[in-house]
Amino acid sequence: MVVLAVAVFLGAAVQGAIGLGLGLLAAPVAALVAPELVPGTLLWLSMLLPVFTLAREWAHVDWWGLRWAFAGRVPATVLGAWIVSVSSPRVLSVVVGLVILVAVALTVRTIRLPMRRGVLAVAGAVSGISGTATSIGGPPLALVYQGELGPRVRSTLGMYFLIGAGFSLIALTVVGELGRAQIVPALGLTPPLVAGFAAASALRAFVDGGRLRLAVMAVCTLSAVTLIVRSLAG
Repeated sequence: MVVLAVAVFLGAAVQGAIGLGLGLLAAPVAALVAPELVPGTLLWLSMLLPVFTLAREWAHVDWWGLRWAFAGRVPATVLGAWIVSVSSPRVLSVVVGLVILVAVALTVRTIRLPMRRGVLAVAGAVSGISGTATSIGGPPLALVYQGELGPRVRSTLGMYFLIGAGFSLIALTVVGELGRAQIVPALGLTPPLVAGFAAASALRAFVDGGRLRLAVMAVCTLSAVTLIVRSLAG
């Protein structure tokens, strides 16, 4: 649990600085050391962390973009919950790793997606499936917003995570894949989550020239490869 707490701290710090990162850093570790906590426990944390971001940058939320993103996410969340109900922990672990590798590859190429209704809806749909099934739902929408200013990215993604994680938790409850065993650990991981967000204040001043971005991609790639190899090795 100590290893997972460190991952949550680092993920919260990164997300507090750039808008996403909790799922990318904490999900692989959780899938390795405590797969029974994926995705429920991390979804609880994903719903809590944005509250702090929104308390600081509420005025910058892009409500128009969120409307179309959720038009895609809401129906896709049901599909994601079904995937959780029929898949084994090993399969989910591989999925988590592949999602991270794809997100890193797309980020390296710095693909620019147009801010259009259809693009936002598709990003929301992909995010709904991956977020519900693996706790990693940020990259699809983040790719659309990557050219926006920091406060707009952080606040919009924060609101998206807050509402989206709520939808995912409801869907998991309906299909019987969420219980007390995943809720209680979230309470124990809340202190490192809060500490990580507090540390993000210093990170935001440091984020320039792509230094933090490159470090995050390296950590995510290593975590994803380790997760996939260990899952396939069984």
